[in-house]
Amino acid sequence: MAGKIETRLAELGVTLPQAPAPAANYVPFVRSGNTVYVSGQISQGPGGLIVGKLGADMDVPAGAAAARICAINLLAQVKAACDGDLDRLRRVLKLTGFVNSTADFTDQPKVINGASDFFVEVLGDAGRHARSAVSAAALPLGVAVEIEGIFEIA
Repeated sequence: MAGKIETRLAELGVTLPQAPAPAANYVPFVRSGNTVYVSGQISQGPGGLIVGKLGADMDVPAGAAAARICAINLLAQVKAACDGDLDRLRRVLKLTGFVNSTADFTDQPKVINGASDFFVEVLGDAGRHARSAVSAAALPLGVAVEIEGIFEIA
């Protein structure tokens, strides 16, 4: 039987992927007490990598969509950290978003809103969080966005 969060995801038409494996010598998440620290998740969805540079070949709505994909991948990692029981997630504490952007692009917060808005859609007030949104000259594999997160679980 699907839990409350899984039901909400289904209502939104979102299917969580398998939690992506790390690409190097690190772990995808670390649990410490009731806190889960999730490694940066890149903009890689069912259709593959979402690559581009904001301010050059990608606009804010496309960047926000890439950030939403990152949030979905973060949630998949939280589900893995909770042994498959996503209803153990209590709240999103902090997101740090990195936006592959040109030197003169200044709308990083609008891009990372794609992730923030997703968490509020799914979790309501428990999805509201502290956040940073910063520019990066380049990101791994040329992706548009990478986001790491800190979550509280039961």
